[in-house]
Amino acid sequence: MTVPPVRVRDAAALLGVSDDTVRRWIDSGTLASHEDRTGRKVIAGQDLAAYAREHAAPPPEVTSGASSARNRLVGLVTDVVSDTVMSEVSMQCGPFSIVSLMSTASVRELGLEPGKVTVAVVKATTVIVETP
Repeated sequence: MTVPPVRVRDAAALLGVSDDTVRRWIDSGTLASHEDRTGRKVIAGQDLAAYAREHAAPPPEVTSGASSARNRLVGLVTDVVSDTVMSEVSMQCGPFSIVSLMSTASVRELGLEPGKVTVAVVKATTVIVETP
């Protein structure tokens, strides 16, 4: 599996900043980029995932049709640990780290690997709230 590179404007949306900010980060060497075959600056998904873990602001909410789940967090896959049956998929969604357990077959079907843009949809029947 190969994660396609992320365009500057898409990286900006995922990181919650402007296109110009991402370009400044690239120009200053803070964020690595390269040119795609059309001559546009793009960022390797793995590099963007690493940067997001350290610096991302909350991303914009994305909806894709009707759903009873109200918690949707756009982010990047940062790690995938798989065995023959089950996988642990870690995502960085702005400042939030999300971990999902799913079948390895689902990981393959969705093409999940570090740098892949994802939407974590969370719906829980039990939410435990604690106070200090």
